[in-house]
Amino acid sequence: MSQATISIRVDQTLKKDFDSLCEAFGLSTTSAFNIFMKAVVREKKIPFEIRADNSNVTRQKAFSAFEAMRQSLASSGVPQMSLEEINAEIKAARDERR
Repeated sequence: MSQATISIRVDQTLKKDFDSLCEAFGLSTTSAFNIFMKAVVREKKIPFEIRADNSNVTRQKAFSAFEAMRQSLASSGVPQMSLEEINAEIKAARDERR
């Protein structure tokens, strides 16, 4: 089987830490990447979960919910409120609960 070379750039500290960990496993860095690549090809997926930062996901969901409320309000015929009016409504509701 012919060989190919892959060149990647990584943070120097990350490389040093990864090399040390591979050595502790009894592997070379090249062997570790070959194992990773074979697992990706075999499984047809990344062999670990990759996900967004929760705060970004929460922010996106909140914005989507806000947009849905705005669209619902626009179609209902209820006039829009200013920020000051919204804050006054919130304050009144909080005062009522006390």
